[in-house]
Amino acid sequence: MIDWAKMNTTRDEVETMSKIVNRVLALGVFKAEKIHLMMDLEACHAVCPLRLADMLTAANADLIHDILGIYHHLDHETGELQDGFLPRFAA
Repeated sequence: MIDWAKMNTTRDEVETMSKIVNRVLALGVFKAEKIHLMMDLEACHAVCPLRLADMLTAANADLIHDILGIYHHLDHETGELQDGFLPRFAA
């Protein structure tokens, strides 16, 4: 199970993630709750560090690829990405 208490996400990282999620939601590509996307992004980042600043300024197609991939391939028990998915902005 993902241990949220042990997450060491910084305030700056959370703010950047929030901007990323707001941008994705504004694109209208898919409907999801902001909190769910934030949690998925944070869980992924804890296991597979992401270049968040690059994601924030990425081309729409690249950003959508990573967010949708994380959304669909994240194991919500372990935080691991499944099915061989690797985000384009993995560090």
